[in-house]
Amino acid sequence: MNEHPLVKLARKTIETYIKEGKIITVPADISGEMKQKAGVFVSIHKNGQLRGCIGTFKPTTQSVAEEIIRNAIEASTQDPRFNPIQADELDDLEIKVDVLTDPAPIESVKDLDAKKYGVIVVSGAKRGLLLPDLPGVNTPEEQIEICKKKAWIDDDEPINLFRFEVRRFQ
Repeated sequence: MNEHPLVKLARKTIETYIKEGKIITVPADISGEMKQKAGVFVSIHKNGQLRGCIGTFKPTTQSVAEEIIRNAIEASTQDPRFNPIQADELDDLEIKVDVLTDPAPIESVKDLDAKKYGVIVVSGAKRGLLLPDLPGVNTPEEQIEICKKKAWIDDDEPINLFRFEVRRFQ
């Protein structure tokens, strides 16, 4: 399996946590992308179907490596939409790591592109996020609707929009 080092770190994290119940430490030899601070999403698929996805849109730790470790464990065991991943599933998992740019406020839906930009929809304390370039999501309007549903934002509530880009690794 020829995975990017960020994905290898996510896979090692998930496998170690599921098999041994242990949280790995950040490898001593991290460099480049892994040393930076950024929001990170870890998405797990099995047989083409989403199996877990958790992330942070802004950094919450000291490095991308730490974000990957934290979010890989949560995506594999804490995503409320799914049961925790079991050891017999590990060989069937496809893992993606998205490293996010800082979200930037935008004026209107015209500033979005569903393939290029992820979107964050905010209304008061409610917030919904959707990554870019997802199968079946083809327009910014669809992105916004999904975000509003995820955040329980009603159609009559005022919203603020933010966009971000990702570097996707698999």
